[in-house]
Amino acid sequence: MSRPGTRLDSKKVNSELFTLTYGALVSQLMKDYENVDDVNKQLERMGYNIGIRLIEDFLAKTGSGRCYDFRDTAEKIQAGFRLYLGITPTLANWSASGDEFSLQFEANPLTEFVELPDHCLNLKYCNILTGVLRGALEMVQMDVSSTFVQDHLKGDSCTELRVKFIKRLEDAIPAGED
Repeated sequence: MSRPGTRLDSKKVNSELFTLTYGALVSQLMKDYENVDDVNKQLERMGYNIGIRLIEDFLAKTGSGRCYDFRDTAEKIQAGFRLYLGITPTLANWSASGDEFSLQFEANPLTEFVELPDHCLNLKYCNILTGVLRGALEMVQMDVSSTFVQDHLKGDSCTELRVKFIKRLEDAIPAGED
């Protein structure tokens, strides 16, 4: 029971629980794989699997329709971060051709209680986010790459995630099923 006069903010509690659980996951991966590059790959793979399922929930909750261009896609990605992580990254550094942009985070809830030890400087702690983006966008017929170019955990002024459009995916019909 809680004390009279004290109220817990359930969103804050849920956010902190998620942050600590994610930290425990990364810590366990570090113990299991011992190689930082393997952990980075595993985090991206896990994120990809989350992304291919998360897109359905996003589309259902937001009622979003088809994106008309990559800028529209970027705005929906921004809305996804707001919906699922409670943060609104800044859309910045658009390429001249409009096929690449950055998501910049002033604060990242996944890294709230994190300090990287010296032997983990190559760890891409939030690499799960790159996989989520790749998986979600693949489900809406977009092939993208995403990488972290700056990270608060590594002493940068902000966290920056770069997203690049590669190509539009075509629906493939299995051979023999015309």
